[in-house]
Amino acid sequence: MNFRTMMQSGPAKAIELFSRLADTSDGAVKTRERLFAELKAELELHSSLEEQHLFPILRKNAETRDLVADAIRDNKEVRAKLTELEAMPKNDPAFAERVTELQKAFRQHARDEKKELLPAVQRALSDEQVQDVTERMEAGFAEAEQAKQDEAEERRARLRQEREEAEFMARQAELRVEQAQAAERERAAAEQRARAEARRIADVAAMPAKAVGETARLVTAASDDARRRTQAQATAMTNMFMWPWIGVMQNMSQPRQATPARGPSGMEEVIPLGEEVLEIGKRTENRGMARIHRFVVETPVEQQVTLQRERVVVERRRPVSDKVTGEILTEVTVEVVETEEVPTVGKRMRLREEVVVRTERTQRVETVRDTVRRDEVEIEQAGRKGANRQLRTVAAEH
Repeated sequence: MNFRTMMQSGPAKAIELFSRLADTSDGAVKTRERLFAELKAELELHSSLEEQHLFPILRKNAETRDLVADAIRDNKEVRAKLTELEAMPKNDPAFAERVTELQKAFRQHARDEKKELLPAVQRALSDEQVQDVTERMEAGFAEAEQAKQDEAEERRARLRQEREEAEFMARQAELRVEQAQAAERERAAAEQRARAEARRIADVAAMPAKAVGETARLVTAASDDARRRTQAQATAMTNMFMWPWIGVMQNMSQPRQATPARGPSGMEEVIPLGEEVLEIGKRTENRGMARIHRFVVETPVEQQVTLQRERVVVERRRPVSDKVTGEILTEVTVEVVETEEVPTVGKRMRLREEVVVRTERTQRVETVRDTVRRDEVEIEQAGRKGANRQLRTVAAEH
């Protein structure tokens, strides 16, 4: 890219941004803010690169010195208008008018550079100087473009991190809700089991009382002639209903009391023997939370750079020959420019590494130990030789 093309590419891009900004409405505040930020960055970059690399050389030339002053004055005017527009609300009706005024001033500045500054630069500077200025300004444009790309990448990384953090927090909230629901279900199940156990115990306790009431009703309703027959029937019914539960009730109230003798011959009594069964459930509990906080630290760094300096050396010497080879005895003025490189410091953003936060699920086997109860029966067989007494343990079949 030559010097003229480079100097005209900046105004072309700025004119395009001016046109897009003029097409926006007062309600498109976000679009106006974004386009104005791009326009301001473009104009300030072009002006700063001119003032840094081009104007110092043009000041040293008598032909271009006045042009530099005019260009600097135009740059100050553009910066003042940019500052004024930046402070204005972007939905203000006067914003579009001020943008139009800035566009006219910039177009005039671009025309002045094209008609006066660029031809003067081509005449006053050598090809080497023009090429050097072109390379320096191209490097400045490249650094600015790289900085914008790095900023966009950092913004995308920040948005991605915020999205991952939001997903992580949402997952944690879902886990807490699931834990609360599981705890509520466990509590409701425990209450239901407790109510069922209470009903079962109440039914067991009520059955002997029902049998006794039925017996009393039969005895009272019987006539005197049939009293003995009714009593026999009542005794049989009492044995039928009472014997299966007498053992349970006596064991509950008096564990050491002996079981009564069997009922009439041919009757069968059933003594229920129960046991507890261990039931293992699961619930989820919070064991802590990991919080990852990103912060900025500043580290001093240093780097060596080699700088060049050109200075004018005036040396007087005796000629090798006294033969005249050029024009003498006339006034001659020679201007030699001294140059010196100075370091410029710039910074750009880059992605150093990524920290990934996620949860991992593992499984483990844990042994739960507890005690359970069960019923046992003690059997005594009297009347036999030796009065054999034995203790039998009956296990429930599953």
